[in-house]
Amino acid sequence: MLTGRVDRWWSLWMGAGTLVCLAYPLVPSDAAQGVISWVVGLAALLVTIAGIRRNRPAAARCWYVVLASLVLWVLGDIAFSVSRLVLPALPFPSWADAFYLSAYVPLIAGLYGLARSHRQRPLAGLVDTLIIAAGLGLVYWIFVIDPILADPATPLLARLATVGYPTASVLMIAVVARLATRAAHPTPSHWLLIIGSVATLASNVILTLLPGVVPGAGDVIYVGFLIAYVYWAGAALHPSVSAPPVRELAERFGRGRLAVLTCATLIVPAVLFVQGSSGHRPVSWLAIGLGAVLLFLLVLLRMSGFVAQVQSQAAQLEVLAMHDELTGLANRRLFEQRVREALATGSPQVAMLDLTGFKAVNDRLGHTVGDRLLIAVAGRLVAGLRPGDLVARMGGDEFAVLAPDATDAEGDALVERVCAALRVPVQAGEHELLIGAGVGVAGAAGTGDPMELLRRADVAMYAAKAGGDRQRRYAPCLDDEAGAEARLGAEMRTALDTGQFRLVYQPIVSLPDARIVAVEALIRWHHPERGLVNPVDFIPVAEQNGLIVELGAWILTTACAQAVTWQHTHGAVAPSRVSVNVSARQLAEPGFADFVAHTLASTGLPAHHLIVEVTETAVFGGGQSVQTVKDLHQLGVRIALDDFGTGHSSLGLLQTVPVDTLKVDKSFVDTITMAGRHAVIATALIQVADGLGLTAVAEGVETAEQAAELHRLGYRLAQGYHFGRPVAQPDFHGLPSVVAG
Repeated sequence: MLTGRVDRWWSLWMGAGTLVCLAYPLVPSDAAQGVISWVVGLAALLVTIAGIRRNRPAAARCWYVVLASLVLWVLGDIAFSVSRLVLPALPFPSWADAFYLSAYVPLIAGLYGLARSHRQRPLAGLVDTLIIAAGLGLVYWIFVIDPILADPATPLLARLATVGYPTASVLMIAVVARLATRAAHPTPSHWLLIIGSVATLASNVILTLLPGVVPGAGDVIYVGFLIAYVYWAGAALHPSVSAPPVRELAERFGRGRLAVLTCATLIVPAVLFVQGSSGHRPVSWLAIGLGAVLLFLLVLLRMSGFVAQVQSQAAQLEVLAMHDELTGLANRRLFEQRVREALATGSPQVAMLDLTGFKAVNDRLGHTVGDRLLIAVAGRLVAGLRPGDLVARMGGDEFAVLAPDATDAEGDALVERVCAALRVPVQAGEHELLIGAGVGVAGAAGTGDPMELLRRADVAMYAAKAGGDRQRRYAPCLDDEAGAEARLGAEMRTALDTGQFRLVYQPIVSLPDARIVAVEALIRWHHPERGLVNPVDFIPVAEQNGLIVELGAWILTTACAQAVTWQHTHGAVAPSRVSVNVSARQLAEPGFADFVAHTLASTGLPAHHLIVEVTETAVFGGGQSVQTVKDLHQLGVRIALDDFGTGHSSLGLLQTVPVDTLKVDKSFVDTITMAGRHAVIATALIQVADGLGLTAVAEGVETAEQAAELHRLGYRLAQGYHFGRPVAQPDFHGLPSVVAG
């Protein structure tokens, strides 16, 4: 609301003030013109004060200095008008000239303060102003000031006053040029200052260089001074005067400033050429020589500052290029360079560590907490180093530590310190987090290649994570294990492309009649050389190399298409639902729910005929995985929580994840027929499911006795070898084996 009033008042002031300025030459009476100049000047003072108090600009002190110059200017107008009305002839210089000339001092100081960039060093701006002033001052001296001072017919006081105006004009031009080419982009308020200053300069230059036009066009020339009043006051009243300055990474040596400085330095040869070719006066060698030396020194000073700035920025860029922006640690490039140097002078040890659970923190608590966690971990690692050791962030949540010229024992001790540092909970903002890490360490024995040393530490780190260990030292046998996994991953790619994978389906039956109501799709790999490869062996590899996403998409599409085929072929006896396991990696894909919707549409399977099975660990971290499950549930897909009861947060998950079915783990079914406490958990789980309105499926049923006991406890769905092994085409028409009551 306030901004609207300010804009309205500013528009009124600028419009009315401009009209009064343009009407000034049309007023026939000197007295009336004097009153107009007083009124405009006094109004400009009041508007400037109101603008400063209302907008509260950051450079308020500079604005008050400009205000002081306006006061002196108004006093000069009053003295000029009174002298013109009272005295028969206007003397020169007069009291008005004293006020006008003294007003330039605070005006130039205030404008210079407003022209300074917040990112520029004060000396740089001052030198720029002095270069411009020196170049223009040389021109004024040669063609204006020197001829005036050399005229003995003019009284000395008049000559000094006459010289004062062009001198002030030179400084005004220099400051205005700085204002227009300042590092930050000029605001509307700055442009109003520039326009007012240019109007003053134009009138001043005409009065100084063309005194003959004053008798006939003096009123028109004076309009420039009135416009300066209006625009300077308008600059203080405009809302942009309080706008925060544009912050830049560094001072820009832009084209505008370069052009101004170039023109200033070219003035010396230009003056020499003009004065030498005119022939009317001898060349002012002393003035031109002194001007050339002064300009040379100023430009040299400016360029030395610019070179120092470039060198400083280059050093900063080198630091940025070699360090991680978030943690301040060395980055991969610097770490590799230091490893290369360490190998050249000794036998270093390198430890690589990858945080466990970091993605869950990012998904569950947000990236801000994740960043704070990384910063805290970096501090822990640095605190545990010996003098000369180096820690780096290699990317993401992966760190590396270099111990130059260290033994294997010292490397193992280093890893112990790293692990000990991470055992204590880390404070990340308001959260206290317990974070783990897989650490691999390697020595340089037998190699002088820094990349090989890093590879060894990397292999050891992945071996530690794969084996569930906290730390692992590199050994050649790890290459064989890593190579075997890599070969298996490559063969999986070929298997997927050539159709080596097959789906089998295990029945899910109703109790007690053992009728097939659903099937669970399970993948099998018939390798042409290895034979049947166990999913326990190839699924983790697919999870690690990312192939699980493509493999899972094939499983889902194939299973949905097969379910539709069975419904068309077998009719009412076909299973009503098909269950497909989905990995954590698939759930983390942002577009997975859309892919499921597309698959259902393309195969023609209704959404409520599909069950997606997820594990507790897949959705424990929250974030995208839980959102994907929610999106699937909204599509109409049923959600089953697999291996229920074996995790550490099952009951909590039931409050956050939309679950339809609980699949009770085989470990609770195996001992259900034994006396005592063995059936307690299975009993509790069916009660939880019934209480929440969920369906419970008992997994791993292998005997009729287990099936009968499960039915007695309240279970109505089960699966296991007792009801049928996974096969490509289950027998939906076969007679069910009724469970004994």
